[in-house]
Amino acid sequence: MRFESILDVVGDTPLVRIAPEVHGLTTIDLYAKLEMLNPFGSVKDRPAWNMVRDALPGAVERGDAVVELSSGNTAKALAVIAAMHGLPFKSVTNRMRVPEVKELLLLLGAQIEELPGRTECLDPTDTEDPLTRMYRSLAADGTGYLHTDQYFNPRNRDAHRVGTAPEIIEDLDGNGPDVFIACVGTAGSSTGVAGVLRERNPAVSVLGLVAAKSDFIPGIRTIDEVNEVGLFDPANYDSIDAVTAEEAIEGMLVLNRRCGILGGPTSGAAYAGALRHLTALDATLTERRTAVFIVCDRVESYLSYIRKRRPDLFNQPERADSVGTVTAAELAAVPQPDVAAAREWIAAEHPLVVDLRGSFAYTARHIPDSINIVDELFGELTRGGLPFGATRPVLLVCPVGEQSARYAALLARMGHRDARSLRGGVVAWRDAGAPLVRD
Repeated sequence: MRFESILDVVGDTPLVRIAPEVHGLTTIDLYAKLEMLNPFGSVKDRPAWNMVRDALPGAVERGDAVVELSSGNTAKALAVIAAMHGLPFKSVTNRMRVPEVKELLLLLGAQIEELPGRTECLDPTDTEDPLTRMYRSLAADGTGYLHTDQYFNPRNRDAHRVGTAPEIIEDLDGNGPDVFIACVGTAGSSTGVAGVLRERNPAVSVLGLVAAKSDFIPGIRTIDEVNEVGLFDPANYDSIDAVTAEEAIEGMLVLNRRCGILGGPTSGAAYAGALRHLTALDATLTERRTAVFIVCDRVESYLSYIRKRRPDLFNQPERADSVGTVTAAELAAVPQPDVAAAREWIAAEHPLVVDLRGSFAYTARHIPDSINIVDELFGELTRGGLPFGATRPVLLVCPVGEQSARYAALLARMGHRDARSLRGGVVAWRDAGAPLVRD
């Protein structure tokens, strides 16, 4: 098999059956669509190429830079394509949270511009968000940028309508699956594939998977974030389920170790969510059914992410003073005032308010007089260097109040006299109309 260009290799990925002895389903044949085998390593290769290909000749003639609001696989694919055509590539993001991905982008010659933002998804209606201001400037004519606009560009979705979906149908002897499962990031793959499958078989069941609110899974949005993505339409899905980071890693291990499929955490989330959904369905079926899920990308880019959450997988025991060791009983004992009670406590006792969110989110909006110690650093500081004493009252704050509660429980275990967690986090504070300030 010979090709003229690596770009000719994009698409035509295999559909691989997952052995029944692995998944345990009795009436459902489960298949994995291996998008990780695209030439640049992910499901995003298709839309990246589809969004840029027709505009490349003009961009090369003008010497434009390719630019995308991306922190992951779309940026990686576009960086390669741009470099192949002698063009610079810029990644604009407030979500650069995986070190290996950032290092690979730099290796590929990408420029990375990290901006603060109120959320980790673009919301064009929020005119004060720095990410929105950047987006609008990129979208203007004559900027010298080829802006691929993955969140709203229909070519993102169409890459899967003309490629991924027909390939699945053809590989299933022209019938298509009875159930389709996909993680939701920009919603391009899930929307594009689901649309074609429904046109062929209106009875197909479509499951969208998102990250649990308190968790971060690379490449997947939470349900709050996904509603801000322009290509997302809840009508495209029969149901939307949340997957935790723990479930994603466990699913990934099954794919890696038992199936020989070296998918990453997003792929593991797809498998875990699919199996949970299909196990319930399996008990009700009397006829055989077929299900397909997407393996989005490879595991190698996420080793630091996995090591942080599962040090045991690298023969590193969980540290006794880590937040991962907090028990349910310790968590239940944490004082978690709501916004009104927290404001009264702040006014009366003047506790130290510690915001655990990322620095960009903190810069954009935070509780007055709070300090910022991002959760990764806070976890390190609990091992012997917190910038406050055990007698100082402390209110910990995170996006939705779950991670801050775990850290408050850890502080209580360590002997801190009064560590509390804001119930509902910054989201609840904002929704209650409490004051937020900007640096």
